[in-house]
Amino acid sequence: MKGMNATTGRAIADLDHLYQSVGRIIGTPLATCVKRRTFGSDLFSYVDAANNGATRTRLYAAIATALMLWEPRITLTRVQLVVDESAMDGGTFIDIEGFTTESGDAVRTRAPLNFGNVT
Repeated sequence: MKGMNATTGRAIADLDHLYQSVGRIIGTPLATCVKRRTFGSDLFSYVDAANNGATRTRLYAAIATALMLWEPRITLTRVQLVVDESAMDGGTFIDIEGFTTESGDAVRTRAPLNFGNVT
């Protein structure tokens, strides 16, 4: 699939377009798109939740559900929360792995879990 880079406005295709789409889906809170209220993920309902196994499981489910609903080009095999202590902001990321439904290629991307600055 071809599309436009949301930052530069240049044309992008294939995996770059898929990765941008994944980031947009998990970075959009539910009910914030006026004409598509079901677009996005329920990730933001866990902002102040306890950091325990049950919350992490719900977080993974929220991401997987959103991607299965809104991104048919990817078949998920793994979603994992990663804390990178070496990052300047003590970054927390979501690692997403799977396969493309178009070509069967392996897909792996890391999206920042940044509740305060959604892009």
